[in-house]
Amino acid sequence: FVFYLGLTIFSVPYVAMGYEMSDDFHERTNIMAVAQWIGQWAWVIAPWFWVIMYDQGWFESAEEATRSLAIWVGLVCMIFAMVPAIFIKSESTLDKDYAPLTVKNIGGSLKMILDGFVQAFKLKPFRKLCIATFFIFNAFNTVAAFSFFIIVYYLFNGDAGSAGIWPTLFGSVGALATTFLVIPIVTKMSKVMGKKKAFLVSQGISVIGYAMFWFLFVPGKPYMYMFALPFFAFGIGSLFTLMMSMTADVIDMDELNSGLRREGVFGAIYWWMVKFGFAIAGGLSGLIMSVVGFDADVAAADQESAITGLRAFFSGFPVIGTLIAMWVMRDYSVSEEKALEIRAQLDARKNESLSSSSYGHNKLNTLLTSGLALGPFKDVDMRNQSDQEVKDLFHSFMNKGMDGLCFSPYMEHQNIGDQLSQEQIDRRISIVSGHTKYVRSFACTYGNELIPQAAKNKNLKTMVGAWISNDLDQNEVEINKLIDLAQNGLVDIAVVGNEVLLRNELSEQQIIGYIERVKKEVGSVPVGYVDAYYQFLDKPDLVDACDIVLINCYPFWEGYDIHESLLKLRQMYAVTQGAAQGKKIAIAETGWPNKGEANNNAVPSDRNAMQYFSKVQAWAEAEDIDVVYFSSFDESWKVHQEGDVGARWGLWNSNEVLKY
Repeated sequence: FVFYLGLTIFSVPYVAMGYEMSDDFHERTNIMAVAQWIGQWAWVIAPWFWVIMYDQGWFESAEEATRSLAIWVGLVCMIFAMVPAIFIKSESTLDKDYAPLTVKNIGGSLKMILDGFVQAFKLKPFRKLCIATFFIFNAFNTVAAFSFFIIVYYLFNGDAGSAGIWPTLFGSVGALATTFLVIPIVTKMSKVMGKKKAFLVSQGISVIGYAMFWFLFVPGKPYMYMFALPFFAFGIGSLFTLMMSMTADVIDMDELNSGLRREGVFGAIYWWMVKFGFAIAGGLSGLIMSVVGFDADVAAADQESAITGLRAFFSGFPVIGTLIAMWVMRDYSVSEEKALEIRAQLDARKNESLSSSSYGHNKLNTLLTSGLALGPFKDVDMRNQSDQEVKDLFHSFMNKGMDGLCFSPYMEHQNIGDQLSQEQIDRRISIVSGHTKYVRSFACTYGNELIPQAAKNKNLKTMVGAWISNDLDQNEVEINKLIDLAQNGLVDIAVVGNEVLLRNELSEQQIIGYIERVKKEVGSVPVGYVDAYYQFLDKPDLVDACDIVLINCYPFWEGYDIHESLLKLRQMYAVTQGAAQGKKIAIAETGWPNKGEANNNAVPSDRNAMQYFSKVQAWAEAEDIDVVYFSSFDESWKVHQEGDVGARWGLWNSNEVLKY
């Protein structure tokens, strides 16, 4: 148990790191080829241990040999396995916001793995890779041990002494053929004809090899089977070289669809399939030997039919498994062209420094006037403070509590449109409840409608949003549900839409129509609309329709340095005051990410995120400004719109652990 536990702990990140090493379509195959080339030497060497184990010049017995070799070979392999960790330097993870290793989190991780399994298997190309590998590798493993019995009992009439090293040569020479012939050829084939065709051709060659064994296992001429080995070696030799490379391509597809980079999950699932199949293969081997009636203690002459059965299964069973795999892979869809297209989309997303709302660089500077008046608050210059001092100040404001917080309900594996559960909402509301007076929600469907009641259960006030877009039918569902929640006393501020004008999805008059409709139905509940602060500056009709002016202000998205960020936020607030017709203004969103791509002078970091939070809270407290901070938890789905930085705005990480 300890051995397999340790092997698994090593193997999953090892495989994942292989997937991470390159984003180039062909270089991935080169990397996997090198890894398989090195790995094949174990199969070249390992068969010779059987010769050593039964040589009494080395060991008195096979039992003693097994114990001794297990220790020494294990130590050598362990040392070599540690080499990458010792000599390959990478970024320290000491201060990363990973979830702590607890029994509770281990249970949660198992659930995430199962959820990841489900999500990964929704990708048709990944299903095909897993199924094809399952049939090829495990059909091979089911009959692999039969080669010893066929050589000894069929070629040498049951005389193990006469068989000598021929059983060893079968495995060792086959591995040498894989190392020096198959892997280089397959790698070249994949570049010339593509990975799928290289896979199909290679497996077709292996089918020929398996068939040749039926004819080339010739009693008295054991050397004949050597002619089949190079053909046979194309099966397993090409399998992992190509499949591992193709899995890396599929991981790109998954990232494009989900916004998540999940090499570890895919590696764990893929190798779980392999190991699960390996266990099945072990059971099938014994079953086949029982069915054909083979008994190693019975003379070869007395069980000719059983030996013939072993030979038939040895050639036929892998052929069937391989043909099924080839049929499964016949319409595998991730070609080089498609992989490059996916990679280009991912690179474009990564390089984006614009939000989904398309905030303009230095937009504020084009709106400032000489007569703009700011309050008396004096910002604290934190440049000379230590990291610990910055952290202590952050915690003091967190413990004191903020006015409002944008509530992010989506967990790591979820996307917009997924159904939210009562349990996850209650859990996250409980986490934030001691740190805020208000929570802001953004929609009234797909489980978001559960947020107001959960907040009220924790004595929190609610700013409840209806998500409005150019989907007019869905707008009706959202508006009706917002009205229903308000009429049931669950809404303290009703919000009709978020950044709809910035996204250019509806006209000002359409939004005003929705606002007026909600106002008629919700009595004294204040009704407003949320958008970037500058959207209100030239829209007096929209301002007039709102009971409260709700503005999003992001110095980060406009590219301002952290040390001028609060000044810019105050100026955004001030320019809005000039257009607000004396109405109450609340900042409905502002925040700073801690990781991701910089946006001009705005740099994400833990220190900057803590500084911005503390600056905002100090100003809001001093000048009695209503601020709803963005955001509570990291949400990976935002990668789709905002690049890597989009997923890093939370005060808590996606594992629900406070980040600083």
